[in-house]
Amino acid sequence: MSGAPFRVAPLDAAHERDEFRCGSAALDRYLREQVTQDIRRRVAACFVALTGEQRIAGYYTLASASLLLADLPPGIGKKLPRYPTVPAVRMGRLAVDEAFTGQGLDGALLADALERAIRSEIAAYALIVDAKDDTAATFYRHHGFIPLPDTPLTLFLPLATAQASQNRGNETH
Repeated sequence: MSGAPFRVAPLDAAHERDEFRCGSAALDRYLREQVTQDIRRRVAACFVALTGEQRIAGYYTLASASLLLADLPPGIGKKLPRYPTVPAVRMGRLAVDEAFTGQGLDGALLADALERAIRSEIAAYALIVDAKDDTAATFYRHHGFIPLPDTPLTLFLPLATAQASQNRGNETH
């Protein structure tokens, strides 16, 4: 359906959301009915992948979050300051329209979210995700995310690790 590259931009009122279908009624409904309120209330930011025709091919949301130091794997937690929590960015939702699955857009949106979190002037230790199921958790583990020991569907990726990986990728080009 599309071989064209996508452009990722913040969601705005001009973007048509009614035709988006990702196979999850909850994620479709969120984009149509709830996300605008979350943006207005400043509890989430939403970014959309747009086709050349301005169709929404996928989206993700980001919000401020924190991780309890005690929830991190011991080898990681002992390297951090002894604060009760460490700052993080939560990717609350990630969805790709069914017409654009199998094109790597999910990984591209994840990479875009990591890039935004790394570039932010507000300090954050990690990007956190709450995988909806084992298949989603496998996707995140494939991209280097680490499951929390007591809640394996909650995964995180230290932003320093993501940035180092990004820098290595830039050196090869």
